[in-house]
Parts: sequence; C-alpha cells; structure tokens
Amino acid sequence: MKTIEFEGQLRSNLGKSSSRELRKEGRIPCVVYGNGENLHFTTTALEIRDLIYTDELRKASIKLGDKTVEAIVKDVQFHPVTDKILHMDFQAIVAGQTLKTEVPIRLVGNSKGQKVGGTLVQKMRKLKVLIQPESLCAYIPADVTPLDLGKSMRVRDIQVTEGIEIMTNGSIPVASVDIPRALRSAQSKAAAEEK
Repeated sequence: MKTIEFEGQLRSNLGKSSSRELRKEGRIPCVVYGNGENLHFTTTALEIRDLIYTDELRKASIKLGDKTVEAIVKDVQFHPVTDKILHMDFQAIVAGQTLKTEVPIRLVGNSKGQKVGGTLVQKMRKLKVLIQPESLCAYIPADVTPLDLGKSMRVRDIQVTEGIEIMTNGSIPVASVDIPRALRSAQSKAAAEEK
C-alpha cells in the first residue's frame, strides 16, 4: 500500500469565516480524527492530489509540527460547480482500532464470457468495510474468471483476507458479462432454427 507524505499547518482559528479566508489563500481546511484528539490543519491541493485522484486506497503520513500522524482519507467535500476541494476529513490509523472505510474493487482475470464475445461491466467501484490497520490494502481483488455470458458476480462472491469484514449488502452485483446485441440475435436465430 502506497503512503503519501505531506506537511500540514496546524490551525487554531476554526469556523466558516476562517475557512473561507484559507480557501482564498489556496489552502484546504482539514481535520484528522481518531487518535484521542481532533487535529485541525491546512494543506494545498498539490500536496494531496495523489491521495484523492487515484483508483486505490492510500495511506497519508501527515507531518503536523513535531508529530507525524498516519491516516486514511475519510471524506472529501468538493465545490458543486468548480470541483475544487473545500474540506477533507482524515481518520487516524491506530494499532488495534478497527477502521470503517471504503476500499476500491479491482476486477482481475478474464471471464469465460469475454472469451466468447461478451462485455465485462463493472457495476460497483468500492466496498464498505471494517478493516484492521494491519490488513489495510490498496484495493480488494475480485476474480471474474468463472463468469459466463449473462452471469453476474455479487458482493458475497468476493473473497477477502483475514482482518477485513465487508459491510456492503451481499446481494448487490459487482460485475456482469453482458451479451452483445449481435451475439444475442445470433443465439435467438439458432434457437428458432432448432424448433
């Protein structure tokens, strides 16, 4: 799992007007929870871009004054029009303390259905999980190799390592192999000829 290191500036002035001023200066108000105290700090979009714009979960190593905090991104608020980051919440990684987060799903393997002309469609991108700090991973692999034409893989079909508990409903589809229109019409034509 990749760790992104950056430096944050601790802040004591909290509230909307203070946050507005910080944003005008190009800084992002942030807070890190979970290690017995809430630490409020600021950073820049450049510092945290590799944490946000990625298809995997990454650890943050945040240097705040004379201490360094290990954390994961809990929440990001974007401006509805400009898409600029307005605020970020981090959750501190504390040994022995379970984290509740979302981990990206990565489809692995070539499905049987793809080999005969089907289209693999990913229907879900992230899983809600309870995870032990030592089990933190960049993504959860989902093996689609056994999927045939017209079949789906559900959340309950995903195998996870020890220390990870999936919270997402098990019946939700993760991926499916769609039958292309040309293949579907060829199948129905063959079925009609058999009759």
